[in-house]
Amino acid sequence: MAVEINFERLRQDILELGQIGRDARGGVSRPSFSQADLEARAWLKEKIKEAELLYREDGAGNIFAHFGGEGPVVMAGSHIDTVFNGGLFDGSIGVLAALEALRRIKEENISLARPLEMVSFTDEEGNLVGDFLGSRAFVGVLKEKELREGLTSFGRPLEDILSHTPYSIESILQAHQQRPEVAAFLELHIEQGPVLETEGKDIGVVESIAGKQDWLGVFLGESGHAGTTPFELRHDAFLALAELALKTTHYVASQHYGSFFTVSSVKTTPRGFSLIPGRAEFTLDFRSTSPQTLEEIANFIHHTVESISQTRGVEFQYKIIDTTQPVTIEPEMIQLLEETAQNLGYSCLRLSSRAGHDTQILAAITRVGLIFIPCEDGRSHSPEENIRWEDLLKGANLLLNALIQLAK
Repeated sequence: MAVEINFERLRQDILELGQIGRDARGGVSRPSFSQADLEARAWLKEKIKEAELLYREDGAGNIFAHFGGEGPVVMAGSHIDTVFNGGLFDGSIGVLAALEALRRIKEENISLARPLEMVSFTDEEGNLVGDFLGSRAFVGVLKEKELREGLTSFGRPLEDILSHTPYSIESILQAHQQRPEVAAFLELHIEQGPVLETEGKDIGVVESIAGKQDWLGVFLGESGHAGTTPFELRHDAFLALAELALKTTHYVASQHYGSFFTVSSVKTTPRGFSLIPGRAEFTLDFRSTSPQTLEEIANFIHHTVESISQTRGVEFQYKIIDTTQPVTIEPEMIQLLEETAQNLGYSCLRLSSRAGHDTQILAAITRVGLIFIPCEDGRSHSPEENIRWEDLLKGANLLLNALIQLAK
């Protein structure tokens, strides 16, 4: 017989956490190690202790709740940090549904062969130095140079941010040494897209997660007077960027449909009505579920900027800020989630995730599964992020019963 979560308790937890970091624009701003994040961490710690679960943290600030004895753990969770002006549900439902699952298993006195753990990973959103700081620290794949030399989204070195916390670069790099053996990992998350809502499905069972590359780029040209410099003599950095954006977007859309390429955070200098931009700085993001496609997109970008540089008389410089590899979920984990959903009477759909998740980092050390629930109009990372509570009920019940199956 299936076990059910205490839905009102879970709902209240989500609404309480959602008040921490509320900003003037109606969203939630809770970047890792901000004052709001530290308050949320303290709140979560109290919830774990109220449930009489064993609380611990590692050197990266990852938070765990443990239930059961010794041995390899079956783990579930996500993150409680947010983007600036984000929503209530991204990440938080995965952590709090996992906490609720452990509470219900404890309350029902269900006997399991393996212990369970809830985890809240630090800085999944990448406001510090690259995405997935906490889960990467947990797995042990961080590079010291990147931690020491990278700037955070606050414009300050990571070491400066950490000086106001119990953590350090050294403790983050050593966090993986505190890691238990993980038998399996599950994550519940909003889809952050419109597919489930459009198809009228209760549950998304993710079969692959896209990898990505993030670049920081700049075209260096030559500024000049917009009213006196002939087109053939211009070295316009912005036009070089525009050509790169259009050509690469067309290439990815036509040759690798289902993969994505995005240019954003554009800054040109000098600025003014009568000035030709001599410098164009930008960020560049491309992602795919295929490692080969990621390589082919990178090669296309290199060949394109070489041609643009020669034609327009500009120089291109770039730095790779972050990379993640695509992940394919094991068929056995997909089958477990689908069969459990079917037994609960929920409709489900297999789909791929183009957004990154801690799950893809954990895939390097254990079996993983990723459960999606619909979100309204596919909106996420904004104050308009919303769900139907009945969808969360189904997703959390699936998580609970799948954890029991994995820990038997």
